[in-house]
Amino acid sequence: MHVIVLGGGIIGTTSAWFLNKAGHQVTIIDRQPGLAQETSFANGGQISVSHAEPWANPAAPGKVLKWLGQEDAPLLFRLRPEWLQWKWGLSFLRECTRARTDYNIRQIVSIAEFSRQTLQAVRAETGIEYDQLTRGILHFYTSQKEFDDAQPAAQLMRELGCPRETVDAERVLQIEPALKAMRERIVGGDYTATDESGDVYQFTTGLARRAQQAGVTIRTSTTVTRLLTEGSGASARIKGVEVIDEHGTHRVLQADAYVLAMGSFSTQLAKPLGIDLLIYPGKGYSATYRVLDPEAAPCVSLTDDGYKLVLSRLGDRLRVAGTCELNGYSRELNSVRCEAITRRTRELFPDACDYDNPVYWTGLRPLTPSNVPYIGRSKIANLYLNAGHGTLGWTMGCGSGRAIADIISGRVPEVDFAFTGMTPTRRGMVVAGSPLQA
Repeated sequence: MHVIVLGGGIIGTTSAWFLNKAGHQVTIIDRQPGLAQETSFANGGQISVSHAEPWANPAAPGKVLKWLGQEDAPLLFRLRPEWLQWKWGLSFLRECTRARTDYNIRQIVSIAEFSRQTLQAVRAETGIEYDQLTRGILHFYTSQKEFDDAQPAAQLMRELGCPRETVDAERVLQIEPALKAMRERIVGGDYTATDESGDVYQFTTGLARRAQQAGVTIRTSTTVTRLLTEGSGASARIKGVEVIDEHGTHRVLQADAYVLAMGSFSTQLAKPLGIDLLIYPGKGYSATYRVLDPEAAPCVSLTDDGYKLVLSRLGDRLRVAGTCELNGYSRELNSVRCEAITRRTRELFPDACDYDNPVYWTGLRPLTPSNVPYIGRSKIANLYLNAGHGTLGWTMGCGSGRAIADIISGRVPEVDFAFTGMTPTRRGMVVAGSPLQA
């Protein structure tokens, strides 16, 4: 059948790739002049299966209160007279219990591990190069309390089969000698050798080119304005998608099924259909620096816990990303937050990079309160969801695309995850169930 995928980031592109491989006719629609030019453009570069703790955890409420009004805080709520933000915030607080956090970790790790294996298979099949490194991810701590507080999540990861190794300060320096400037401050870390890193933009655009060669149609500079429906109740269906094309002409494009993969903007498109997605934009920042001294720059992808920053070596560049600002849909750069990233990176690796000419960027991460995405069938029979991956779109991308293609094709995905519109039965199995009743 013909499937229209709305959104051309990592999630939409992998959805299209696997749908095409399953034998479907596929069209991608994206409002930008090219694919992967929004949230999938310049993120932190990590495939972080074993470091996928949700923002909502028992320690989060205290931290958020402490950070209120702090302009360079890792997680900053700018309270707005906006119902979605308040509703999202209350749901976020409900996810901060130990039981909910553990459940969410299990969901995230399940789809993330499936996704990493799928990424490796796609890489082997296509030969796409994207400055990938398979040297693991090292999470280091400069606070003893933060280190101690992280151990329950690390233990749960190990119970779920993730080889997340807790290491002392000496071992941290052995894994990444470039951290020598922080020798006296590091108290310990967690290292997962199986995690990876790479440039999501290079991967996504490379996969899109191969998808196009395989027959996928890509319509860029095309803005989706609304989804048109017919019927009501259980018989409701999408009959077309209204767009403004590259020539400024209003058109209606039709298909048999539709995949909503528009990140933070999925909420606005779904709401008129009676589907209330709890996805709120979290503005994330990144800085990209040219490496001047390769020996002084890290070669292992890092997570700096105290500053909630991730650092990945991408060829002759160092990508540093992090912080999250909940302040609507603006992508305006905040110089205070940008400068905080450079200040911390220079402190970590003083001689490694050209810090006078950083390239700053922001993207709107599509956050659910739990960090667990919507993947599956909506309450409208031919509308499918693949959105809300938050800070883990790159980590979950290939697995989410493969799973949604299976669901649309009438197959059970090969992963234990609470898919929308499907009911888990026992580990490793799901069966068709009630669709999302939002």
